[in-house]
Amino acid sequence: MYEDINFEFVKIANEEELIDLYKDGGWWKESPTERNNLPILVKNSFCFIVAKTNEGKIIGMGRVISDGVSDGYIQDVIVNKSHRNKGIGKLLVIKLRDYCLNKGLSWIGLIAEPGTEGFYTKLGFSEMIAYKPMLLTKK
Repeated sequence: MYEDINFEFVKIANEEELIDLYKDGGWWKESPTERNNLPILVKNSFCFIVAKTNEGKIIGMGRVISDGVSDGYIQDVIVNKSHRNKGIGKLLVIKLRDYCLNKGLSWIGLIAEPGTEGFYTKLGFSEMIAYKPMLLTKK
């Protein structure tokens, strides 16, 4: 299943391939700022993982933001539409989770998109019933 896919933690990645993934997820807002910040986003993540074909094309990614000693937040897990339902997303999350656990982080969270809860539940995550995610909307 994974013999044609390589998983690699990186600090630098092909920006156009990452943009394609963000677009696949509906998460990309084209602007010079977004494009300029992408290398910083990769470099400054606690960990950033890519899934590549044997030819080296990035077809999946995920990252964690953390200070490295307390909490870790898994973000931006995405697999190219043509490579979904092959277990790649599952392995991305497992590798991110294990990286955090091996670094001593015991609180690992994420915000799941509606409809993806079952995917994350199978990987050991639970809904935080007593908590509500919040977003700054007024400055």
